[in-house]
Amino acid sequence: MKRKVAVFAVLVVFLAITSISQAVETWDIDKVRNKKVLDNKDLEIIDDFVAEAVAELVASGDFVSVAKTRIAILVRKNANITGEQGQYIEQFSDSAYKHISKAFEQVSALTDEDQKFKAILNLLILADGLEDVRLANLALEKLNDENIVIRYWAVHAVTNAGITKQLNSNDRANSKLAEEIVERLEGIVDRASPEILALAAEFAAKVKIRRGDDLLLLIADTRIKKYADWTVEYERLDGDILGLLCGKISAGEYKPAFARSFAQLYSYAIQRYIKGRDVLSETQKQQLASVLVETERSCIGIELGIIQSTIKKAIEDGNYDWLLSEHNELLGEQTKAGKLSLKLNFNYGGGADSNKSIGPLVLADPPALKKY
Repeated sequence: MKRKVAVFAVLVVFLAITSISQAVETWDIDKVRNKKVLDNKDLEIIDDFVAEAVAELVASGDFVSVAKTRIAILVRKNANITGEQGQYIEQFSDSAYKHISKAFEQVSALTDEDQKFKAILNLLILADGLEDVRLANLALEKLNDENIVIRYWAVHAVTNAGITKQLNSNDRANSKLAEEIVERLEGIVDRASPEILALAAEFAAKVKIRRGDDLLLLIADTRIKKYADWTVEYERLDGDILGLLCGKISAGEYKPAFARSFAQLYSYAIQRYIKGRDVLSETQKQQLASVLVETERSCIGIELGIIQSTIKKAIEDGNYDWLLSEHNELLGEQTKAGKLSLKLNFNYGGGADSNKSIGPLVLADPPALKKY
């Protein structure tokens, strides 16, 4: 996938450099990091360091120089003494928010598109590394950027583990921000790349607000629809989504919708593997096989307690009839409920309440095999 390559090419360039010399002067701030009590001059030193470093990061077009500067900032976001130095952390955070905010305003006015792209990207990656909820508000504004790399890092900056942990604290402002992030992510799901969906799904499963569940179900439903019309890309992603849905079920956060989405998505993945055997690429078939086998092992078997390995064996034997039979046994068909729905007590929806479907939707033949 070209988009996947583009995103992770940038990831490699920016994150692979881990042991390099500093690009900004660090002597003064390193002395401040070792002090237990700070005076006004020390606070100014922190502010000056952040201001200089952010300005250099934005101005530089050289990846190596940018990486040095970013690392110089990130390793100094906390004091270098035993225990936490509250003054240092507070001033560094305030300075980072102030100068990064100003930098975003300045680069938005740039007319050189390449320079503008690099500057915004550098700021987003820095914000991501700092893991400050105030900076997450700045990244939110870039979720709809026309450039896929910018969108990816904007999503990363508002969904990383550090941000999620802070959003899950019992703080009203953070809870409000969590709601806003979920709402904004809901607005981009239908056109998001698989890489972005992976970030959004992980965040949705871990953020502790009810709307997070809705976002996870929306992502699953989006993937289900793409399977239905044979436009799905990067099938490996669905192993992660199935795992997150399964985790919700096995953790006791049970909703029939989780089980229904899990079962339908898993069913479509199996049906795609069977019906697409003559039209899918080897990579697609390998990805699907990996999803089917790992989901059977880790979710169906370990987490949900339906011990079996028949799907794995059918795939290894290349026996598609056997695989379909095992699909029906586990997930059901129109005339018979499957082991999973009987265990979890769910149906597939549709029809009147007294006539809910007991089997998953049947995947249409791939376009290349349809008879007109």
